[in-house]
Amino acid sequence: MASTLHHTATTVYPCCVPTLGDSTGAGCVGLAAAKIHCFLGPYKIFQHQLLMVILPLKLQLLMTRISLLLGLVFSSFFLVQCGSSPKTDGAYFSIEFLPKKTTYTPSEDLQLEVSAKLELEADSIQWQIQSPNGSKNISSLPLSLENLPMGTHKIKARVFTSQGIKNVFQEFKLLPAHKPELFGYTILERYPHDIKAYTQGLEFSDGYLYESTGQYGQSSLRQLEYKQGKVLRNEPLDNAFFAEGLTVFQDKIIQLTWRENTGLVYDKISFQRIDQFQYDKSRQGWGLCNDGDYLYKSDGTHKIWRLDPQTYKELDYIEVYTNKLKIDQINELEWVDGRIYANIYQKNAIAIVHPKTGAVEGVINLKGLQQQVTQHSGLDVLNGIASDGQQGILYLTGKNWDQIFKVQITPK
Repeated sequence: MASTLHHTATTVYPCCVPTLGDSTGAGCVGLAAAKIHCFLGPYKIFQHQLLMVILPLKLQLLMTRISLLLGLVFSSFFLVQCGSSPKTDGAYFSIEFLPKKTTYTPSEDLQLEVSAKLELEADSIQWQIQSPNGSKNISSLPLSLENLPMGTHKIKARVFTSQGIKNVFQEFKLLPAHKPELFGYTILERYPHDIKAYTQGLEFSDGYLYESTGQYGQSSLRQLEYKQGKVLRNEPLDNAFFAEGLTVFQDKIIQLTWRENTGLVYDKISFQRIDQFQYDKSRQGWGLCNDGDYLYKSDGTHKIWRLDPQTYKELDYIEVYTNKLKIDQINELEWVDGRIYANIYQKNAIAIVHPKTGAVEGVINLKGLQQQVTQHSGLDVLNGIASDGQQGILYLTGKNWDQIFKVQITPK
């Protein structure tokens, strides 16, 4: 068996003889019992030699990467320590408000100073205030806040140093000093109104009501004989437009569209479209009114934009605030007795807004008015304010309301 096994081993596994150096085959008995071992010897030698080649390569690559990483870390550390890294102007100086707060009222003055953060002296300082209606140099301190609009303002300090000019900034918010006066209402008269009219804008001119109605495929410009509820003229808009607020300015009717970024201009007599314009920075088209000199436009935010009535360019804006918070989603607008009356979307309320400061001076609570109209599935919110010039009198309606209300505004 041994001889046979030997010859089998040497015949089938000739690697045994040269490996062990035994021509008789005596040393092959153990390996023949486990034939696979004949391959493991050379394989392990090859594996060892391969690893001896690969490992140095991997280690070299790893060490190269570590070296690069450490180089970056030490380079950054060196730059920082040596002062070679770039610094913003705010790293050298900051603006301090005295007293230290971020909200003020128009009755207060603002005292300012520049504080140095690093060893760099200020030779001189120029102050500037940046507001929605432009920038203005501050000639002396403290700064009076009396004639500034409500909202966010930015103070800029130009600090002159031996290393050039450093510009630093700080913001503060201006809010009205007093809470708004509250008003209620009394219904004086009711007039019929098209229940399918999704009212977006309402305004009197020459005894007629002009109305803008919304919804895609249903938007229109209308002239109403309001006491009888008659639609005298109806100009449908293209289906691509969703109409919003409108105002009558001289011999023109100006109508906004919602998300189409387009204002439409009509001849008041013929209802013929004579012009159109694109919005500038305002977000969308919501409400519109005028004071005889300028247009005022809401865009669904807390801003009311002032527009040139000839070029329709947005000149500036006011931010609408009470003494505690900003008023968002300002919608339909009406100019009444030197103030902007602003319907707040989805609220049964109208804010009385100062057109130059944005301060809310009064709030008309119209709770319960919507319950006076026919209740139906298409009924929507209050939206439609018109004034015929009578003191304390407003004409109000809403989206798909079947009545227009003549109301007396009453103090609470």
